[in-house]
Amino acid sequence: MNRMQLQRGVSGFSASTLSNTIKILDSSRIAARTHSNSCRAATTPPGSARLLDAGVVYLDLETTGATVHFDRITEIGLVEIGPDGSAEEWSALVNPGRRIPLMIETLTGITNAMVADAAPFEAVAKALYERLEGKLLVAHNARFDYGFLRNEFSRVGLRYLSRVLCTVKLSRRLYPQERRHNLDSLIARHDIECTQRHRALANARVLLEFTRRVRIDLGDERVLATAQALLASPSLPARLAPDALDDVPDAPGVYTFFGDNDNALYVGKSVTLRSRVLAHFSGDHKVAKDMRIAQEVTRVEWRQTAGELGALLIEARMVKRLMPVHNRLLRKNDDLCTWHWGPLTTLAPQLVSAGEIDFRTTDQLHGLFRSRTRATRALREIAEANGLCPRLLGLEKGGSGPCFSHQLKKCRGACCGKETPASHNLRLANALYQLRIESWPFRGRIGIRETDRRRDRTEIHVIDRWCYLGTVDTEAELFDALDARFDGIFDLDTYQLLVKWLRIKRHEIDVIDLARPEVGNTPDAESW
Repeated sequence: MNRMQLQRGVSGFSASTLSNTIKILDSSRIAARTHSNSCRAATTPPGSARLLDAGVVYLDLETTGATVHFDRITEIGLVEIGPDGSAEEWSALVNPGRRIPLMIETLTGITNAMVADAAPFEAVAKALYERLEGKLLVAHNARFDYGFLRNEFSRVGLRYLSRVLCTVKLSRRLYPQERRHNLDSLIARHDIECTQRHRALANARVLLEFTRRVRIDLGDERVLATAQALLASPSLPARLAPDALDDVPDAPGVYTFFGDNDNALYVGKSVTLRSRVLAHFSGDHKVAKDMRIAQEVTRVEWRQTAGELGALLIEARMVKRLMPVHNRLLRKNDDLCTWHWGPLTTLAPQLVSAGEIDFRTTDQLHGLFRSRTRATRALREIAEANGLCPRLLGLEKGGSGPCFSHQLKKCRGACCGKETPASHNLRLANALYQLRIESWPFRGRIGIRETDRRRDRTEIHVIDRWCYLGTVDTEAELFDALDARFDGIFDLDTYQLLVKWLRIKRHEIDVIDLARPEVGNTPDAESW
């Protein structure tokens, strides 16, 4: 059964006090509820109706967690302001289709029992969509709510787009002298009454009251101008300064997102820096990682490069140096190793640390592995695929007679005289050839010149034995690089990158021989 409750005394948003109608809507799928609101009447700042010309919805969501693709909405609360200043409240518990974690139950007070009989989102989607469509959405940390709404609507086949005003950003712009702008801080600073802090409708009411009070405090014109400026500017995370990305060029380079205590969150690269950085924030409702970055980022740094190769090399180095929490690839690996073995030896393959390798000659090195466990697993798979003897490969303890694999008919019998060692080693050599490591194809240190003709920028990447030593952009820095002793650390990601570039783009790149010259000669440093 539907019920309606009329109340008077809610402050309006025109030149005079309005009597607002608050409707509580139910349906057979949504538990009926009656809200008793005791807002105080107040004089509305003149001219505030301009903010409501297109209609406004103050909204808050409660969810099972913060991951937009995994978690689901548990409660929706909104206050809809019509063009005439009337206010209509609507709220609904939502069955998320998964359990609410105990921590979230404790925080919000919304339990699994409360949502067990509630309608799922698809049952309320149409009614909610009709309330939101074409209206300005106002939310606190709006990126979070907007991201969840877009994903939930997308799952039921609805495409939701809206102008969004974030009250965190609005508060930061209006009160830059204040350090905190979370909802609890706004409630305390502006003396806003909130009886159910972590419930959706109560929070939506707080947002409405916040905008009303800041208009009274600072003047309607200033608040409206600030809100309009936020709506007109690119959507940036709430904790970033408004001008944080103003100087980011649309050129090749590397960028880093930092969070609290200057902890690195993410390192990325692009041939169009500005577009890529903004893409993190315009699409954060689609990618869970981008959503988390948007919530945590407080600062952005970038470094422009002359091209894609420089960006790739610097990205790989920075990820290993900074260890950002959201980078899964390119991580530092101190256990890198390879198999050392030659076909003329009678010894089993030996694991060698990558730090011990001289990459000027690698004909007896096979495979690069991020751990000894992976290396051993790979050799065992080679043995099984080629009928090799695990005992002769050092994978099984020595003994007399046939090895255990021979008894399982997986070894051809080199361990018991049924196959000659030469035949066994030939098959092993053929198998390991697929894992061969590329030898360093130059006589010493080189530079790879990369030029961005459009921006008149040139850099030289200094490399020795697959190790990236750094990038220079002046002739003086180049000669300093020649005098520096070799202290490169071999990195698998850099090795794979350089092998690919030299193999595929060898005729497109400009290689400079930087091997220590004989007396009277100097390296090629022309065309700067």
